[in-house]
Amino acid sequence: MSRTLHLDASNPADLLRAADILRTGGLVAFATETVYGLGANALSANAVASIFAAKQRPSWDPVIVHLASAEQLSTVANLTPELGSRVRTLAQTFWPGPLTLLLPRLPTIPDAVTAGRELVGVRVPAHAVAHALLLAAGLPIAAPSANLFGHTSPTTAAHVLADLDTRIDAVLDAGPTSIGVESTVLDPTQTPMLLYRPGAVTAAQLTAATGVEVEVFLPQRSSLQHPPESLPSPGVGIRHYAPRARLVLVEGSELALRNAVPHPALSSVGVMLPTGWSISGDAVLQPWAHWDDPEGLAATLFSGLRSLDDRGVSLILCPLPKPGGLADAIRDRLQKAARTA
Repeated sequence: MSRTLHLDASNPADLLRAADILRTGGLVAFATETVYGLGANALSANAVASIFAAKQRPSWDPVIVHLASAEQLSTVANLTPELGSRVRTLAQTFWPGPLTLLLPRLPTIPDAVTAGRELVGVRVPAHAVAHALLLAAGLPIAAPSANLFGHTSPTTAAHVLADLDTRIDAVLDAGPTSIGVESTVLDPTQTPMLLYRPGAVTAAQLTAATGVEVEVFLPQRSSLQHPPESLPSPGVGIRHYAPRARLVLVEGSELALRNAVPHPALSSVGVMLPTGWSISGDAVLQPWAHWDDPEGLAATLFSGLRSLDDRGVSLILCPLPKPGGLADAIRDRLQKAARTA
């Protein structure tokens, strides 16, 4: 494939060109409010297969289908009256937005989308460009994050091109994403509902909206020698979101981070440094956000890890925020990125 087209989302002609590429079976990376997604026609097995080839993504890892509105759910999912009532409550409360629902799929959804499972992940993104692209394409769009499998997720078009240039047809550049971590993934088909991946929509918010308790999925460790037949949800792989450098996590306090920095702190060591914190030595410092600003920490997490990679460090030290709310999503991404298997 030739070099990837770099399209401008503010140019109506470029947006229409991106939609045409999707309609004809191509791959387009586009911004959502969470991260950039790598989109293809969700109803075409060949188009979906090209996502897996471009990302080097294993077939056992399912992908999420994006819709322009909740009214399009009937094109991808089969809802009983009871489930439909719960889904309507969730959709009215959180869509458009960063919530993915695992729902019984229609036969028109290719097996590759769901890794052969009967539930398909569906969401309606809140990003204006994603919405416009979905309307222009007139299709449900399958879109995992637009990066090489297992690598740090992309929050800018430049991140997409760093991983996938020449591997996809186009990237529709809409600037940096706002949330910065992937959507919450919830299975509402059971009671309690099962939370597979934390995100900006929290378990407490989900329970408040529905009156139904939420349990958190705890994956079992696996190894590369024994890959799963299929994962039950996107985003539950043991190791994911990883920078090239080795990532070491420090339970979060300024003193703990200072004590974790090797002495002397060589330039091969990078540090994700919250605003207002300081350390001594020659480590490579990546300014983060204020420690009491989880939205800022999430929005700049992946870009900070990529920046340290780009500066050639071999070790990254990163503090872990305390659990609760959006911090649970940050902890989830960092803990998966730091695992070695």
